Amino acid sequence: MSCSQIINSVVKNDLCTGCGLCTLACSNNSLKMELNEYGFYIPVTIKECSSECQCIKVCPFNPTPDLEVRTENEIADLFLQQENPHIQDQIGRYTGLYAGYSIENRLSSSSGGIATYILTELLKKGVIQHVISVKESKFAEKHYEYIISSTEEELKSASKTKYYPVTLENSLKKIKELNGNIAIVGVACFIKAIRLAQHYDPVLKQKINFLVGIICGGIKSTFFAEYLASKAGVSPSEYKKPNFRVKDINSTASNYAFSCMDKAGEEKLIKMWKVGDMWGTGLFKANACDFCDDVTTELADISLGDAWIEPFSNDGKGTNVIVTRSKLAEILIQEGISKKELFISQLSEEQFIKSQQGSFNHRHVGLLYRKNKYLSKNIQIAPKRFDNLKISLLLKLIQKMRMRTREKSLEYWKEEKNAQVFDKKMHASLFILKKITRLNHIQRGIIRRIKKVLPL
Repeated sequence: MSCSQIINSVVKNDLCTGCGLCTLACSNNSLKMELNEYGFYIPVTIKECSSECQCIKVCPFNPTPDLEVRTENEIADLFLQQENPHIQDQIGRYTGLYAGYSIENRLSSSSGGIATYILTELLKKGVIQHVISVKESKFAEKHYEYIISSTEEELKSASKTKYYPVTLENSLKKIKELNGNIAIVGVACFIKAIRLAQHYDPVLKQKINFLVGIICGGIKSTFFAEYLASKAGVSPSEYKKPNFRVKDINSTASNYAFSCMDKAGEEKLIKMWKVGDMWGTGLFKANACDFCDDVTTELADISLGDAWIEPFSNDGKGTNVIVTRSKLAEILIQEGISKKELFISQLSEEQFIKSQQGSFNHRHVGLLYRKNKYLSKNIQIAPKRFDNLKISLLLKLIQKMRMRTREKSLEYWKEEKNAQVFDKKMHASLFILKKITRLNHIQRGIIRRIKKVLPL
């Protein structure tokens, strides 16, 4: 086994999300993460790897994983089995389901500030000494990168969501040099890769003590930020300090804006509703995200996302949905409630699933169609748990159009980085996708009404 396996079976099949764990696992240091032509991090070979390295084993999209880590279910059994009294197929193993916010950190965060609160508490208690999370980069051309924080003050500057590609490559290589324990913040595929690395490396299992999982709608290319900057009236080659979640505290949670600085240092802002649907259309999204069935970041100690259900979604200040998956995470939430530092409501499984329903529909219901498309090309993907759900012809058409709009968005923006030109090129595809998606909603509504009136 060598680095060529991860390059040939993952990268060349467009199934990499750029976590960078393979660069850490390669015993010959033969891999390096670089941005590709579409604005995503991928590993590239910098020298021949002649040794028997383990890099493919820590890849979250490894098509041939070992049986004991075959899917998220098996990995959860290794790390979380003793921790959680509840198991739900879509949510995973969990202790508690909540919605709420940190009173101190809410306004300075993208959502409810729970991640900042939890990590601060871990530092205060001495459970961890360092946090690896995404912060503003020291290098202007990167905008954001994973950086190690070792104080509460350093941590506070990492409280905003960044829809921008990053890699764990450099930060993780410093782990064994750090004194003390570490917490890491990441999306589902990154957290899975970390758990795999912990499984194969006892040192990482010992030093990484807590994982904060971010519920993710898909990893975006650097093209996404460039496009939003162009929509805001700033040259894609000159924008600085992109801020993807500018809240309007007097409006709803979804009425947020994107902002950035132009060459002269003036802030430019555009409301996201003016841009259109950037998530359901798959624009600028990594292809590998279409083959991830972990909606809720199941392998983290605590999973956090936006509470996209009423009444929480009506509050522009922001509210998190929260899934505790370890005893420590549950203790921290309960202590925060007792000290009146957290405002928390308990959720039922149905409420939680509803809060992320769009992602469940796409990641689970449409997975079989996307998998079959790859299998028809003789491309093998990692084992999946929700790849047996048959869908209607209309839903198949929606899946086909989403895959097409995702691919076109990257090709068109690579050709010419101008939002006005891009919008014209994408108009027909997005119009068709919008109409068939609307038809699907109508169809679902009719079916629900029929089921209500028919006798059991």
